[in-house]
Amino acid sequence: MSPQWSNWAGDQRCNPVAIERPGSKEELAEVVGRAAEAGRTVRAAASGHSFTDTALTEGVLVRCERMNRILDADPESGLVKVEGGIVLGELNRRLDELGRAFENLGDIDRQTLAGSISTGTHGTGERFQSVSAQVEAVELVLGDGSFREIGAADDGDAIEAARIGLGALGLIYSVTVRTVPPYTINRVDNPKPLEETLERLDELNEINDHFEFYVFPHTDIALCRESKRTDEPPQPKPRAVEYAQEVMIENWVGAAFVQIARRFPRLGPRLARTAAGSVGRSTKIDKSFRVFASERRIKFTEMEYGIPREHAAEAVRRVLELASRPELQVIFPIEVRFVAPDSVMLSASHEQATCYIAVHQDRKLDWEPYFRGVEEIMLSYGGRPHWGKRHFGTAETLAPRYPRWDDFQKVRAELDPKGVFENAYVRRVLGPVAS
Repeated sequence: MSPQWSNWAGDQRCNPVAIERPGSKEELAEVVGRAAEAGRTVRAAASGHSFTDTALTEGVLVRCERMNRILDADPESGLVKVEGGIVLGELNRRLDELGRAFENLGDIDRQTLAGSISTGTHGTGERFQSVSAQVEAVELVLGDGSFREIGAADDGDAIEAARIGLGALGLIYSVTVRTVPPYTINRVDNPKPLEETLERLDELNEINDHFEFYVFPHTDIALCRESKRTDEPPQPKPRAVEYAQEVMIENWVGAAFVQIARRFPRLGPRLARTAAGSVGRSTKIDKSFRVFASERRIKFTEMEYGIPREHAAEAVRRVLELASRPELQVIFPIEVRFVAPDSVMLSASHEQATCYIAVHQDRKLDWEPYFRGVEEIMLSYGGRPHWGKRHFGTAETLAPRYPRWDDFQKVRAELDPKGVFENAYVRRVLGPVAS
């Protein structure tokens, strides 16, 4: 019987011919070389936090969690070289022990480093770039089992492709990241009237280092998360208090609401209003990586698009109007974040200040009509998808949205000319490798 693999949400599954778990650079190269000789394709599954079919394969599936070592750390430059299979939560703790930290992070820390940069994890903060943009070098295993280290200093085009490569350039063995000294964040979660929030987006982004908000359909309250870097020492809450807030209330109660809404759809608007109204003001002052990360235990599916920053307020209003249609049965909140421009070829923030708008839906409901409606709105602003979340783009529709699309394809053709790292998802969103 063939082995099975499924993602975190449980809605993407495949039966690869083999699942390999290499524990070293040499073992990883051997796995890739052996598969290529047998005429099989290779994909890496990372931690399965992607909502797309990006990891699915009938060839060889590689799990890299055994490759989780820090290889080098330079205290003067702040460059840290680490194996790509390490989970971000563990890497954050090890960096803290070294007196280093990421400049910006996403809102969950269960992904591997390689998986997070391959799909464009970004976080929030109008003056801060995505995790991928903090990458200085990537070491790949290519389709013939050889190695190629791509660095910012000597591979300008290649590094801008490899920072978000969708696993289509090779398997990531190691990543060198630029880090900063550790810092504390003072985060205030504070409900505000939605229209006031939308009218003050420029101000709220200016006065906060990291700003984001959530808004439930059928409500007019924005659940704002305002974070400032501070010289104050960390003031972690007792574990029991934090567990009650971030696990029991945000996840257990939320999961119960989802089940009730699934069984009794007419209660959806009331449940959304109850959820929004139950959130009060709270403060968290702690080390940056502990503040950025949230517990996500409710299983859902998700779509996220990045659009030019100037369209944020109008787009949020339009998505809320769509989400409030009773036939769509949406009770999950809309999440809104802001990120600085970068130079990464396939980044949603490529050369533009970006607003990211994410929508979620019960994975057991018919999520497609809602997501297609949201995508239509996002595309009207020139939106670009988050590569780890659901979208309906194809190479034909996506290419015009990325100024350096052809440059990425040239790098891809050089590094994987035989398509060893292709699967159905890669062929759909990137097309075949150029001959």
